[in-house]
Amino acid sequence: MILPSLSTEQMREVDRLMVEQYGIQLLQMMENAGRNLALLAKRILSFDDEEEPLQDRPIVVLAGRGNNGGGGLAAARHLLNWGAWVQIVLAHSPSGLPSGAMKDQLSILQKMDAPLAWADEGWELPPADLVIDALIGYGLSGSLRGRTTDLIQLANSSVAPILSLDAPSGLDTNSGQPSDHCIAATATMTLALPKRGLLQPPARAACGQLFLADIGVPPVLYESLNLDVPPLFATDTVLPFRVENGSAFVEE
Repeated sequence: MILPSLSTEQMREVDRLMVEQYGIQLLQMMENAGRNLALLAKRILSFDDEEEPLQDRPIVVLAGRGNNGGGGLAAARHLLNWGAWVQIVLAHSPSGLPSGAMKDQLSILQKMDAPLAWADEGWELPPADLVIDALIGYGLSGSLRGRTTDLIQLANSSVAPILSLDAPSGLDTNSGQPSDHCIAATATMTLALPKRGLLQPPARAACGQLFLADIGVPPVLYESLNLDVPPLFATDTVLPFRVENGSAFVEE
């Protein structure tokens, strides 16, 4: 089955319509993304240990200040609930975060006394079995700078596999061109539909294995954008897909 792909602008329109036309709020989408990200992290870790793949397994979650970061925080909460040892690292000081769904996710973790850190100068990535990249996603605009570039460099220097949410941070989701600082992911879980840039040759080395996750987009929304999208997630909410000749395919 060939999957439609979305430009960055089309994905922004999907997000807008979800909220404004269908009343599906950002926090709901974020929760769907986070739970599916946690489920995929669990699968990746279970390849090594099928008995208790998450119990006390060290995971580092790198979270930016936007919606992608909020999805990472939601994933961190689920992984903590499932017994993993999770270190959450914010690219920005909590005091400087804008109000919204991402800050709501952070507030929940603070009430749980979850292990939170801010990547200030001199911070080092702790040993981990998995690093989750939730720094930027499809919202890359302009050049990367500050602590985000430091976290990307630290993640890439780690021996742990990296799981990116929506897109490897530092990758242009329209052109597929990596920036000077770009996550080299072991796996990428993109949301709703594949982003067009993920299918381009320059992106392949940055993305690793590709997965598609459900965030609850109604089929009628896709129809309004003239996109023919079958019920992809009838069997699972996270699906592997492959890229051939610039197109995305899932098994029927």
